[in-house]
Amino acid sequence: QVDGVQNMSPKRPSAFVADVVPAPPCSAPVQYVSRSCSITTGESSSVGRHRQSQAKINASRQAFFGASLKFLPVAHKTPQVAYHAVVQATADTGIPVEPRPIRLIQHKKEAFWFYRFLSLIYDDFINPFHWTEEMRDESLKIARLENLPSNAVVVDVGGGTGFCTQGVVKYARPEQVTILDQSPHQLAQAKKKPELAACKKIEGDAEDLPFETDSCDRYTSAGSIEYWPEPQRGIAEAYRVLKPGGFATIIGPVRPTNPFSKFWADLWMLFPTEEEYIRWYKAAGFTDIQIKYITPKAYRGIRSHGLIMGLTICGRKPVAGLPKIKLGPKSEKTVQEGDADSSLFSKLLFLPRFLLGVAAGAYYAILPLFVIAYAKLFLKKSPVYEVKNIE
Repeated sequence: QVDGVQNMSPKRPSAFVADVVPAPPCSAPVQYVSRSCSITTGESSSVGRHRQSQAKINASRQAFFGASLKFLPVAHKTPQVAYHAVVQATADTGIPVEPRPIRLIQHKKEAFWFYRFLSLIYDDFINPFHWTEEMRDESLKIARLENLPSNAVVVDVGGGTGFCTQGVVKYARPEQVTILDQSPHQLAQAKKKPELAACKKIEGDAEDLPFETDSCDRYTSAGSIEYWPEPQRGIAEAYRVLKPGGFATIIGPVRPTNPFSKFWADLWMLFPTEEEYIRWYKAAGFTDIQIKYITPKAYRGIRSHGLIMGLTICGRKPVAGLPKIKLGPKSEKTVQEGDADSSLFSKLLFLPRFLLGVAAGAYYAILPLFVIAYAKLFLKKSPVYEVKNIE
């Protein structure tokens, strides 16, 4: 424990990581992704060389822009592409899990440095336009936090400055709550809040949680999924650590429909669709899924430009054990764990990637001013916090 922040090693059983995961059936050659290599069968050596050559070109483009390209049915060493091959595997539920493009700040290293500076202004200048107390409290109404037993364990993953945790401790005693975040700078802000003084604060990875399987009663996460390189893995981890009957609640962005805003959103970070949230939850094994739509009051219902906080999803873990979906090793390490890719090429690309990603994020810092002005001048509609039961 250093300065009130605990570092804990992961407790995940090794059985959770699948050594070999087959891609879904298709007309293309069969491919398997393992810890050490990928194997493509059923094609001639000349065709294979051509595909590998094309893959190298695409991988170079992808190294800068993220995995916005389609999945490449060829073997190579880019961790992001290996991840996309893995998540195309079909979960035990029979639900196909499709690859999702990785944006410029949808990486652990980039997110770490992004919040190194954003943590200083997050609560005072970001939340009032995107993530208000009213939105937080409305979101947590479906998190099943009422009447928790005195020995219940609640984890707030990607808890950051503790803004969401401040809503959680209205239901649970602070001693029951653990705040986890990969950013020590965010946790430093949480430590300043008196109502969170008794909460445990842990540096950790949302995609590799340092908790035993079937050990937590409730899981919450707000404003974190957009930075997960592998959102399916993070949701699978939420499932793993919950006890049977426990609930996981994630609050995050929604994808814009406006083409101009969609361009900046795609350049910046992950803005999932409602269907993706549902698919990730079902693939992990969650049942009794509910969705709640949230919007800043000043927006008066405008959602076409996307929302940094626009959707809450909650699901129940029905049985003990591991998630239904089986994934390979994670594609990215945290800054504390060391760079997953320490090549010179990767290091040289980091700064321009980071700066371009920050510039894309700046669009969403300015956008609320125009949305609020338009809403005030032309709209009278107020937001409706609609709840939808999926199954």
